[in-house]
Amino acid sequence: MTQRLFSYHGNTKLSQSNDDKEQTMATIAFIGLGVMGYPMAGHLARAGHDVSAWNRSGAKAQQWAKQYPGKACNSIAEAVNNADVVLTCVGADKDLEEVYTAPEGIISNTPATAILVDHTTASAGIAETLAEAAQAKGQGFIDAPVSGGQQGAENGLLTIMCGGSDDDFRKVQPILECYARALNLMGPVGSGQKTKMVNQIAIAGLVQGLSEALHFAEQAELDVRKVVDVISKGAAQSWQMENRSGTMIDGEFEHGFAVDWMRKDLAICLEEARKNGSRLPVTALVDQFYGDVQEMGGNRWDTSSLIQRLRKK
Repeated sequence: MTQRLFSYHGNTKLSQSNDDKEQTMATIAFIGLGVMGYPMAGHLARAGHDVSAWNRSGAKAQQWAKQYPGKACNSIAEAVNNADVVLTCVGADKDLEEVYTAPEGIISNTPATAILVDHTTASAGIAETLAEAAQAKGQGFIDAPVSGGQQGAENGLLTIMCGGSDDDFRKVQPILECYARALNLMGPVGSGQKTKMVNQIAIAGLVQGLSEALHFAEQAELDVRKVVDVISKGAAQSWQMENRSGTMIDGEFEHGFAVDWMRKDLAICLEEARKNGSRLPVTALVDQFYGDVQEMGGNRWDTSSLIQRLRKK
């Protein structure tokens, strides 16, 4: 029998895994059912966990509960009051502060034995602040931002980078594996957010480089798809080229992570760089380019839309 990971509450359930070993199920609260959180919470419910979900828009939570075997709650306090694990995926630092530290929020209403896991892309500072507040109540805390976009969330193939204690990570690892392709503990609280910053810094430069390459090919009147087919077999190959070059060529930008969200993330990167003395000239420039895309009305276009800025006469 698999060892129990928590001192479970309520109707703890056991299910059989594919290798016929007994697997422990947890009582889980999921806070935030946006484009990422909605399918992530769904994977947990379909895996057999007892999931209670809350969203600022109650109608979204009700819709989720009709689609998945879980419960929609009218308040955060209702969702978390019996939880072994609380997972959050909200907008930004201010949203996290609200859902975690308000009197009716997570920390005040979750059992002291619970572990809190935040999937929001936010600052390392807010992760450290929330961890301190949770630990004062006896709760564990892990910052666990994700990469892979809406498609990764829907397919259960996210990359999750975590910051927290070894013990807390070990306890929640089987839960996070319900929607993870890669899952790593990067260090103490805040390390997950800093790793996500590295991810966004790398993506910013890659997308700009790919945009310039495709734009150059267009201006040179080459067969752009044939060009991509050739160079993707060599050193220029990247995930962005493999998965976004075709839609970039077609001018389609409805494929997940929005420009508004990327600008939020890059602002976090640039602020952290000021604190640790990093120099990010390309990231700062690409951030300005995304500002140009916003001025073109592309706030909700995906991040590959940088090419439209170059096409604009």
